[in-house]
Amino acid sequence: MFRYSQPPEVDEAAIPTTASTGADDAVTATTGGSDQTSHSIRDRLRFKRNPNQATSPTASTSGRGTKSREDRAPSSRSRWHHHHGTGGRRKSWFAFRGVYLFYLVIVFSVLAFAIASVLLQSSVTSVMFSTGWSEHRRSVGEGLRLGTTLKFVPGIRSRPLVEGQGLDQIRMQQVARLGLRAPRLAIILGNVKKNPQLLMLITIMKHLRILGYSLQIYAPKNSRAQSVLERTGGQISILPTDNYSHIDWSMFDGIIVDSLQGRESMSSLMQEPFCSIPVIWIIQEDALANRLPVYEEMGWTHLMTYWRSAFSRASVVVFPDFTLPMLYSVVDPGNFFVIPGSPVDVWAADIYRKTHDKHQLRMNNGFDKEDIVVLVVGSSFFYNELSWDYAVAMHTLGPLLAKYARRNDAEGSFKFVFLCGNSTDGDAIQEVASRLGLIHGSVRHYGLNGDVSSVLLMADIVLYGSSQDEQGFPSLIIRAMTFGIPVLTPEIPIMKKYVFDESHVLFFPKYDPEALMRTFSLLISDGSLSKLARTLSLSGRLYAKDMLASECVSGYAKLLENILSYPSDTLLPASVDRLQQITWEWSLFGEEIDGEAADSNIRVLSVVQNLETEVQDLVTSTNTSGISTEISEPDGLTKLDWDVLDEIESSEEFENVELEQFEERMDKHPGIWDEIYRNARKAEKLKFEANERDEGELERTGQPVCIYEIYSGAGAWPFLHHGSLYRGLSLSTKARRSRSDDVDAVARLPLLNDTYYRDILCELGGMFSIANKVDDIHKRPWIGFQSWRATGRKVSLSPKAEKVLEEKIQRETVGDVVYFWTRLDKDYEATASSAKLGFWSICDLLNAGHCRTTFENAFRQMYSLPSHLEGLPPMPEDGGHWSALHSWVMPTPSFLEFTMFSRMFVDSLDSLQANSGVACMFSSSEVEEKHCYCRIMELLVNVWAYHSGRKMVYIDPETGSFEEQHSIEERKGGVIWAKYMNLTLLKSMDEDLAEAADDGDLLRERWLWPLTGEVHWQGIYERERVERYRQKMDKKRKNREKLVERNRIGYKQKPLGRRRQLL
Repeated sequence: MFRYSQPPEVDEAAIPTTASTGADDAVTATTGGSDQTSHSIRDRLRFKRNPNQATSPTASTSGRGTKSREDRAPSSRSRWHHHHGTGGRRKSWFAFRGVYLFYLVIVFSVLAFAIASVLLQSSVTSVMFSTGWSEHRRSVGEGLRLGTTLKFVPGIRSRPLVEGQGLDQIRMQQVARLGLRAPRLAIILGNVKKNPQLLMLITIMKHLRILGYSLQIYAPKNSRAQSVLERTGGQISILPTDNYSHIDWSMFDGIIVDSLQGRESMSSLMQEPFCSIPVIWIIQEDALANRLPVYEEMGWTHLMTYWRSAFSRASVVVFPDFTLPMLYSVVDPGNFFVIPGSPVDVWAADIYRKTHDKHQLRMNNGFDKEDIVVLVVGSSFFYNELSWDYAVAMHTLGPLLAKYARRNDAEGSFKFVFLCGNSTDGDAIQEVASRLGLIHGSVRHYGLNGDVSSVLLMADIVLYGSSQDEQGFPSLIIRAMTFGIPVLTPEIPIMKKYVFDESHVLFFPKYDPEALMRTFSLLISDGSLSKLARTLSLSGRLYAKDMLASECVSGYAKLLENILSYPSDTLLPASVDRLQQITWEWSLFGEEIDGEAADSNIRVLSVVQNLETEVQDLVTSTNTSGISTEISEPDGLTKLDWDVLDEIESSEEFENVELEQFEERMDKHPGIWDEIYRNARKAEKLKFEANERDEGELERTGQPVCIYEIYSGAGAWPFLHHGSLYRGLSLSTKARRSRSDDVDAVARLPLLNDTYYRDILCELGGMFSIANKVDDIHKRPWIGFQSWRATGRKVSLSPKAEKVLEEKIQRETVGDVVYFWTRLDKDYEATASSAKLGFWSICDLLNAGHCRTTFENAFRQMYSLPSHLEGLPPMPEDGGHWSALHSWVMPTPSFLEFTMFSRMFVDSLDSLQANSGVACMFSSSEVEEKHCYCRIMELLVNVWAYHSGRKMVYIDPETGSFEEQHSIEERKGGVIWAKYMNLTLLKSMDEDLAEAADDGDLLRERWLWPLTGEVHWQGIYERERVERYRQKMDKKRKNREKLVERNRIGYKQKPLGRRRQLL
């Protein structure tokens, strides 16, 4: 029989090489063989779903040239039979006689078959496999040459996710890490339809919970799938799409957004203070990818810019296969990533098998019951002028076709079906079959633009003819295995990675026709499928059902470890190795699997189209409004025209000046007094500082207390209160609400202009700004503060509690009390161990285990305590509550005293940090490093209030009930360090620091204390008094000198009339 001696050779010199440059080169083209060449296709090559087939013959052949045909000659001399060496001189083509001419005809037939496959691929259009298939696989015709294939390479932002080691190094540490809570994840579902996308997400969520994550699920609306979501164990919140701005995303360590429909949530995640939260955006649809070529063709760059901006907000955009990121490459900001694995093909195959009968499909397509249908499939990518995949398949299948497709005997009738191209390309296949002498009807062709699932279901054997080293497991093979069809595939790495020989499929060496014939014969016995084929059919079906589930779940678990920052109080998730026998959660769906996937695709497409309509309407209105004011510049202006224009402008300017001078000389009526007053008031309202004392100030007149709500971005606006009791305090000038009397903390304390200090001080910086010249902004006996996060976490005061607190303050004016309503242990109620932990233990867990040591060192340095004295103030473990989130109210003099203590303590803390040699002493993650002092300063008010002898009262934020904590009676007997919190001592320390700052005697190069507030001591008061007296005396001296000078030389007014002299 025939024999193939070597694989086809590729003219590597004909393959141009383009170096990949920049972070955006995430998609490259590599050769199908061992040699590789790279071609960047991002923003240069467009995937064409319906390529133009009207290609001129000259253009199609010029690329190959004469050299290509000569290089093909050695391949043409490779025979399918045993041959002897051809010694002697080389004969010309016309010297062939007899048997040589016969050999030439055979070789010509094979070449004709390959050329026909070339022409076949020129019109290939990829189309969706009905439900669940990645619709419209696109072909690439420009920039690729023979023997090349596409390869997705992660961008510069997603590349560290591939190379990251996760938490392996932390887990290998000897000391086990403690924590108070599980890492929190928010899951934003674009839709809750029962489809394969939801099945994949539910499987991931279930195993993430097993690893130790806490999940909060947000769904747009209720549906039949809610019961399925509830079985995952996560908390579910059904919200409308316009309510995402009312969610405090800062509660979560990471956010997972599903599908393009989740874009509504991105608007809130793109605002401060939520910009730094890690976001994983999972894209499983290609609805937008289908529209991107239209955007390019129509010039809708604004839509492409919108999607690129939305994708750039995500820390990583994850796709389930390697084709989708290539389709989205024109909007790739460099963070595209692939985690292979999705049940979409298995889902679609199961639905199709339940609704279609195999024997009926074969009858409808003209196949007999006894026919053995062999389906030949190839790579997922097909190119306009490239047929490397099928050209190699034709050479490899030559002996197989010659043996089985040329006969029709008792051993069975074999039908070979090629699945590629369009349905109109079958004539080329039939022409090649007739030239090879194959039986009529033994070779057929079906296009990918038809019902591909029906072609797969009709087959008895599937032969994977591609020899390309693809990145992902072929979806066609997954469907074939799900249909229970035995598969033959060449030994390529991607196949050997997922399936095993003689267990799930049969392998054969690539480019080896004889090995293919031997392997194929194992599936045939007495004109029908052998026992081995039926065994492979059953085992392949069971294996394909959950084949990619393990890699998918472990991929997302590893991605979370690389992308999340686990704070100090967070328990680390378990290792992925703990997960065993990972399968898709088919049991949660039960018998509810239906065809809702198509409906979800329609919904995603509607989201894309709605956005197109909104943006286009906006652009159209903008262009329309600009048409009336647009003035086109005249063409061809001469020098005379410019001279005339200059003369006209000069004349107009002269007339305007004359008119202004004339109006200044004329008397004008000032107008009605009411109009003048009204205009003046309007002008004052335009200024924020004037507006601060306008309506809001009038509303707070007579109020005993004002609570300042501290926030740092526009994303916190929905969590702020409105009313006379509250007033906003913005840590950023740009983020302040426009129509409010919010206080600008940056204007009051220039230190907050420095982003570094604004981030490490957090809310405490806002308190320092209020305390700086407090009489200019706050003139009430009580003052309070509350972080915007208190509202987001549902621990702010209710209207009932607000009323009770105001009545309590007005009724009891005697005593120094600190009222607080946000408990430190609120977030850790679900943890049993948190109830047994004391104040300092919780502080250690919140600050990477360095709270006690650092607090003691800072306290010792602040008071210059000797080493033999204790430096850590004792805190009781009586089960009482402690304040958190800077949510408290106290008398204004007490607040100024606390500010005095806090300024000195944070300065001492900053000194230790500067000498530590590390980025942050209290951090175990990047987020904590950025806000270094925030957590320890959040708890400082408890130490000060307890040891200064203040009464600490907890207010229930819902009911308004009061409960005293750590009663003063229990603190007597030397338990508290009242001497260190004495006001006289604090004032003397403050004056010493102010004197040093005033004298320019800096304690260190970066001295924080003078920048945090007012610098005053007795010497400054004396110097100001002397300066005021000197200015007063200078003014008197100048006035006296002026009078003397006037009397000596000064002007004497002439009399208005002369008295008539009487003679």
